[in-house]
Amino acid sequence: MRRVMKQSKRKALEAAGWKLGDAADFLEMSDDERQLLDARLELALAVRRQRAASNLSQAELGRRLKTSQPRVAKIERAATDVSLDQLVKAFAAAGGTFSIQTTKTRIRGKGKRRPQGSGEVATLKVAVSK
Repeated sequence: MRRVMKQSKRKALEAAGWKLGDAADFLEMSDDERQLLDARLELALAVRRQRAASNLSQAELGRRLKTSQPRVAKIERAATDVSLDQLVKAFAAAGGTFSIQTTKTRIRGKGKRRPQGSGEVATLKVAVSK
């Protein structure tokens, strides 16, 4: 769950000279790195929700994946040594469904790293089912 600071507290801190941001700001992550991290965390949460909705224990999901319960625990918390491929496989093994939708979009430049032009945006939709 993401906690949001009250606006009055934020203004008071900024007035006192504090610079506010999140962990990604502190780590100086690029937009691409942020998107990847967000995708990993959302997919890990979907794995956990789908496993619970399917009434599976971590050990049972591990057997379906031919891996161990501790590995499933790492998958569900999106540990750095867990690949996106493993997250997707775990979600599907728990009974979840997903689809990928791509749409063409116009990219507006922002800074040196953001070219202008057109491109595609891929949206991964996951459905937790019982």
